[in-house]
Amino acid sequence: MSQATELAAAAGSTDPKIGLRAVLALRRLLERLEVVQVDNARRQGWSWQEIADALEVSRQAVHKKHAGRPAVRGNWEA
Repeated sequence: MSQATELAAAAGSTDPKIGLRAVLALRRLLERLEVVQVDNARRQGWSWQEIADALEVSRQAVHKKHAGRPAVRGNWEA
């Protein structure tokens, strides 16, 4: 079972300590994955509007969140 699958299962725990810790870990994983995929899209020539449409947010929101930070390596598990 993958770590993400284990975290998703733990997020449904009836023990709030376990569930909330899993939610936090999933949130961090999701943020990291978004950064990787936005960087992938930009390297492939996607516009901020195309990325925003794929994430169902405004162009301004995605640009504000991602435009000023350095790109990350393609291997998100490193």
